[in-house]
Amino acid sequence: MTKLTHLDVSGEANMVDVSEKDMTSRTAIAEGCVVMQPETLALIRQGDAKKGDVLGTARLAGIMASKRTHELIPLCHPLLISKVKVDCTLDDTLPGVRVTAEVKVSGQTGVEMEALTAVSVACLTIYDMVKAADKGMRIESVRLRMKSGGRSGIYEAP
Repeated sequence: MTKLTHLDVSGEANMVDVSEKDMTSRTAIAEGCVVMQPETLALIRQGDAKKGDVLGTARLAGIMASKRTHELIPLCHPLLISKVKVDCTLDDTLPGVRVTAEVKVSGQTGVEMEALTAVSVACLTIYDMVKAADKGMRIESVRLRMKSGGRSGIYEAP
């Protein structure tokens, strides 16, 4: 079993020392979705949500959140992120919105948490902006899809 890196020898939580790690290019891609009623999806598609541009606001919220991950998740390192891209795609088969985030950095630790935070906050923003029309929406399937860089190399979700 893999040792948990955020626990010290006595089992106490601690911030991982990354000072001896090599600086490498690191990327993470996360995804998630907001499932809603078809009528709610139509509101977003038509631009008729009372709070404004749902997808544009969600993209911006996700980008902003990724840059503040270290303030939200205990023991995360503050990172000089070099790229954040958040995409929100309408999907009639859900029905709802699929959200993906890609985060890049050149550093000593990965950006998985930043990508997951971007997706989570973008999904929460979509929920907030149209909750008056559909209180039964569900945020689902938030997960890491891919990560590269660092000692553990490449991970791709099945």
